[in-house]
Amino acid sequence: MKIRAAKTKDINDLTDLLKQLFSIEEDFIFDGVKQKKGLGLLLDSDSARILVAEESGAVVGMVTGQLVISTAEGELSLLIEDMIVNRQQRGKGVGRKLLQVMADWANERGAHRMQVLADLNNHRAFSFYERAEWDRTSLVCLRKYNKDNSK
Repeated sequence: MKIRAAKTKDINDLTDLLKQLFSIEEDFIFDGVKQKKGLGLLLDSDSARILVAEESGAVVGMVTGQLVISTAEGELSLLIEDMIVNRQQRGKGVGRKLLQVMADWANERGAHRMQVLADLNNHRAFSFYERAEWDRTSLVCLRKYNKDNSK
């Protein structure tokens, strides 16, 4: 298995992975056009990274990360928004490897902390992150759409 930076040619595979992820999460509705647009924006951003796990030439997992400024830390922080491994590849260390390479990328850019959002009912995700030594916080994510930019 190889971990590498995603490329534009991977967008269809990444979109398929996001479809799997969004089928688990209650807050998101899959819309391939929107997801491809978002992936393109991430690929074009100097402060973001998409990593893929590739096995035998096939993309089997992905993680996205974006650098943000944390006033709590007084430093950069990495926000991981999307983390998914194909069902057939889960339990083989793919997710851990993706997170480690993403952590290395963030660390090289001065990010002090990483954070991830997970659906409250995605117990497998919570178990995965706890095994990977991530700590739960008392924070709750809230959202609101701008009137002109609503769904």
